[in-house]
Amino acid sequence: MRNYGYFFITLVLLFAVAVGGCQVSESSEPAPASGSDQSVPIEPHPMTQSPEKLVTHEQMLEWEQEMKNWGRWGPDDERGTLNLITEEKTQAAVKLVEEGISVSLYHFPDPVNLAEPGIDTSNMRVLNRHWMPGLDPETGEVRGALDAISFAIHDGGNAHIDAICHYVVQSDRDNPTIYNGKPQNLTENGCEGGASIDKMGLGYVTRGVLIDIPLLKGVPYLDKRLPIFVEDLEAWEEFAGLTIGSGDAVFLRTGRWARRDQEGPWNYAGESAGLHASVLPWLKERDIAILGSDAVADVQPSGVERFWRRPIHDILIPIWGTPTIDNGYFQDLSELSARLKRWEFMVSWVAMPVPNGTATPFMGLATF
Repeated sequence: MRNYGYFFITLVLLFAVAVGGCQVSESSEPAPASGSDQSVPIEPHPMTQSPEKLVTHEQMLEWEQEMKNWGRWGPDDERGTLNLITEEKTQAAVKLVEEGISVSLYHFPDPVNLAEPGIDTSNMRVLNRHWMPGLDPETGEVRGALDAISFAIHDGGNAHIDAICHYVVQSDRDNPTIYNGKPQNLTENGCEGGASIDKMGLGYVTRGVLIDIPLLKGVPYLDKRLPIFVEDLEAWEEFAGLTIGSGDAVFLRTGRWARRDQEGPWNYAGESAGLHASVLPWLKERDIAILGSDAVADVQPSGVERFWRRPIHDILIPIWGTPTIDNGYFQDLSELSARLKRWEFMVSWVAMPVPNGTATPFMGLATF
């Protein structure tokens, strides 16, 4: 199994805390590289437009109002649905550990060559770089085992947790408002209006659930643009013999990294399998704590009109206060779960408390 070995003797992290990444109508995920053809629009999957599945602009506006968690944990709450990870929930998660085997859920940007640009990595003008800063000024020789590293948290190859301040309410785009009705107040210092990653808790342990749709469908990875519907989620629950519930950390595998290994990088931010907007009421009933994907949770293109490019993100983050995890690495998790025939486990992570940060690297561990 892959192991990046999270060790540096001295680690200097020069993060781009997505000052340009908290956008009103667009996501901070990477745009196509300069060499890609952006002139041809990507059409949504036809299934997103079928009458029985179609989600309209008007429906999204209704869900914005009907599904709010604002005030649920008080008017000044900055943790959102992470509040559902209670002491009791953590104690129950620990009891899921039987074998004592852990796998990493983290993906680091461009692990082979940090400085190599790609169509599925960030174009936020942040150089992915690893260097040894302790050089002798005269000889240039390394004087000590000291590392430095820089990368963008929202890089398309970096597994990260979006802070609750990362997305704003879409229906009020002229007055950027985040979870609990607070102004976003985005400055060069980050999210100064609250609900930034350093306000959301240093770490959590809860029950993790893997939704492995490629395994369910008997394929190594899903087709690009393929929408995932409620019936797919319920079929998975039946297959896995579990029910997703309150306070769970849910991880959706589409097979992004398996496809990348076979076919190379592509503009996954504009064309990838994921959840269709019609699953939102179902997810709300399950009352999950956090949602992760190996790409982005939303099917791309979303198939929803107007400015709802990522309706799952647009509702979960500012309306529910539910953080999302992008670019997670679930290949090892998929293999181990299939071998053990168990798709629930203890998941743990620690957040890097970036001041006013819009995200943190997601160095999660799944333990069975």
